[in-house]
Amino acid sequence: MVGLIGWFVPQVMGVGYGYVGEALNGSMAFKMMLLLVVLKLLTVTTSYASGNAGGIFGPALFIGAMLGGVVGTVAHHLFPYHTANPGAYALVGMGAAFAGIVRAPMTSVLMIFEMTQDYAVIVPLMIANLISLFVASRLQEEPIYEALAVQDGIHLPTADSRQRGQRQVIRVMQAASDSLLADITVREALAKVGSSEVRSWLVTDQRGVIGVISRSKLEQELQEGADKKLSDLLDPSAFPHVHPDQGLDLALERMGTNQIEILPVVNRANMHKLEGIVTLRAVLNSYGVSPA
Repeated sequence: MVGLIGWFVPQVMGVGYGYVGEALNGSMAFKMMLLLVVLKLLTVTTSYASGNAGGIFGPALFIGAMLGGVVGTVAHHLFPYHTANPGAYALVGMGAAFAGIVRAPMTSVLMIFEMTQDYAVIVPLMIANLISLFVASRLQEEPIYEALAVQDGIHLPTADSRQRGQRQVIRVMQAASDSLLADITVREALAKVGSSEVRSWLVTDQRGVIGVISRSKLEQELQEGADKKLSDLLDPSAFPHVHPDQGLDLALERMGTNQIEILPVVNRANMHKLEGIVTLRAVLNSYGVSPA
């Protein structure tokens, strides 16, 4: 699809900084800018969704400049004595699109100012950036770069998950105990755990850990479908876990939310790579509280 579009409209191929320059100088036709907004968005989305090579930084600037140029051309045509030239709108559009997509409004302001050395563009750019950031955050809470990292199995620390204080998971984590294989059935799992005092178990497959299952969950599923495999009961891409540098308060919260007594401690670069476990007893002991 990208190749076919590029055959008829070669301007969509590549980074396109040359065409961005034309938009900023006000020397690109209105219809061409409008066409490039649509086609560039389509080609970038297609390229990323298919797993092929692509980018975010360059296309954000390109789409923003073309969209700003379109708005500027219309505004200047309707109100020629009260508006700036289309190139100024393209400049602000470029910064606003970058701020909304990358979620970096101040970076956008500094970048545009370095390009122009013009203080006059700062105020409209900041206003556009704030609006862009507000709309983008409402439509998609998770920024594109964080979503791509999670898609690749990389979980970077966020402001909410950073440790406050000295009580970290790494201080109480221990080696993993017994686990259940993902390809066994609910009936086989209950038979295996038998009269064990443990109430929660890790579930693993060839990738590593893929979730945690409790005795109550197994007993509930036994009534509904005893021949179901454990892998059918879990979501390997989203299961309760913690990382070694996170706080025990977060571990305790996730245990309570999911009604389990054990959490896998996984690697940030690979959520299926088990580094240890943290148990409810260990967390309570660290706070000096008896499990009873």
